[in-house]
Amino acid sequence: MHHSSSSSHHLSVRLQGKGFPILCLHGHPGLGSSMSVFTNHLSQKFQTFAPDLRGYGNSRINGNFSMEDHLTDLEALLDRFQIERCLVLGWSLGGILAMELALRLPERVTGLILIATAARPRGNHPPISWQDNFYTGLASIVNRIQPGWEWNIETFGKRSLYRYLIGQHTPGAYRYLALEAMSAYLQTSAAATRALNTALGAGYNRLADLQQIPCPSLMLAGASDRHITPESSLETAHHLKDCQWHCYPNTAHLFPWEIPELVLRDIDSWLDSHPQVVTPDGV
Repeated sequence: MHHSSSSSHHLSVRLQGKGFPILCLHGHPGLGSSMSVFTNHLSQKFQTFAPDLRGYGNSRINGNFSMEDHLTDLEALLDRFQIERCLVLGWSLGGILAMELALRLPERVTGLILIATAARPRGNHPPISWQDNFYTGLASIVNRIQPGWEWNIETFGKRSLYRYLIGQHTPGAYRYLALEAMSAYLQTSAAATRALNTALGAGYNRLADLQQIPCPSLMLAGASDRHITPESSLETAHHLKDCQWHCYPNTAHLFPWEIPELVLRDIDSWLDSHPQVVTPDGV
C-alpha cells in the first residue's frame, strides 16, 4: 500500500472514557460497536475511539474504494480529534489496518494489540454448503429473538457456520453474536467486501516490512481459528520486533466473545508491563 491522494471519508465514531487514546478497529463484517467487548473495559482507564470503517455501518460511501483508503480515513480521524499518539487495537481486518497504520505513521502509533490477524493472512476454511448457510440463517434469526438459548445452540448453532467462528458454544458467545454480529453483517456494504477481496486476491503480504514497526505489540490468537490460522498469526508475531504472543485453546476467530475475561486480563497485564505505550510523551 502506498500513499494515495484520495480524499478522506468522515468516519462515524464511537467515543468512550477519558485518558490516553486507544483506536479500536473492527473486522469484516463489523462495526465500531462490535468492539464493545474491548471498549467497555478499556474506557474505564483510557479514551477509546471505535470508528465504523469506510463502507461499514454509518460510514456510508458511494462507489468502490481500496484498502488503502481506510488508512487515509484513519489518519484524518486522528487529525480531527488532535490525537498526536495513540495505541491501536485491531481485530482481524482491523489488525491488518493497525499494522499498516504503524508502518505509515510510526511516530504516532505507540503500540499494537493484534487480535485474530496476520500480515500474511491464511485460512483453512472448509467448503461451505447450502446447509451451512441455511442453519446459520436459522440460528441467527432464533438467536436474535432469544439470545443464547441452549436449544437453538444445540439444534442449529453447532451445525451452522458458527461452528467455524467459535470453539465454545456458550450462551455468552451467542449473546454477542445476537447483539453485534448480525447487525454488523447487515450493515457491511458490497463495496467493503470487494475492497477486502481485491486485497486478499492480490496475495496480501506485509511480513518483510514489519521490522520497520518500532513499537511493542501483543498478538492474540484462537487455536481453532479457520479464518486466519494461528500459524499465520504466529508467523507475524515472529516478524515483529517486540511482540508478546498468546494462543487460546478451543477458541476460534471470534475468541474475544468466547473468553472475554481471559483476553481482557492478558491485555491488562501487557499494558501494565509496557506503560510506555499509554503515556503521552512515550517516556
